[in-house]
Amino acid sequence: MMTNLFSSFDPTSNVFNLSLNWTSTLLGLLIFPLSFWLIPNRSLVLWNFLLNKLHNEFKTLLPQKKTLGSSFIFISLFSFILFNNFLGLFPYIFTSSSHLTFTLTMALPLWMSFMIYGWINNTQHMFAHLVPQGTPPILMPFMVCIETISNLIRPLTLSVRLAANMIAGHLLLTLLGNTGPMLMNSVTMINILLLTQIMLLILELAVSVIQSYVFAVLTTLYSSEVN
Repeated sequence: MMTNLFSSFDPTSNVFNLSLNWTSTLLGLLIFPLSFWLIPNRSLVLWNFLLNKLHNEFKTLLPQKKTLGSSFIFISLFSFILFNNFLGLFPYIFTSSSHLTFTLTMALPLWMSFMIYGWINNTQHMFAHLVPQGTPPILMPFMVCIETISNLIRPLTLSVRLAANMIAGHLLLTLLGNTGPMLMNSVTMINILLLTQIMLLILELAVSVIQSYVFAVLTTLYSSEVN
């Protein structure tokens, strides 16, 4: 019996005080069939097609000369988040991407590295970026404060956006699932509940892809601002 609705997200499984929930972050690699790693393969060809599309899109957001090959970092980030989002949709698997421990661990080091690189190598550009072009002189002090605050909260917004979107869908699925025992006497209501759960699951699949893409694109845009 859950003490509250959010207790379903608590990492409680452990052996010898070692948490086993977080092993789902990498343990899912074992479920890939061996045929996935063989070339040519339909699933691998489809995945490579997706990665090429992402590479071409991220490449347009990054400076061409200074950051050759940087798009592969963000493609790997997209793949890692997407993998964990999908894995969290399976029953009895710990959803690591719904925790700030997971999301903030990715967002904070990336943002910090961009800031350190920008302020050391492009100090004048970073100062100029605090005042948008065309700002009236009387509003410049306020714009500097606003831009500084918006810059400082970027890792928090990145991590909270991903975690909140993953939690919201899972909570909705949990709420609807808990109403099942109360509707056992009505076959019609059970069918409606199952149909709703299936539609929500399809929506969660779409949200998993979209949130992975948003996280990777925003990180790419943040990195392009420091060059």
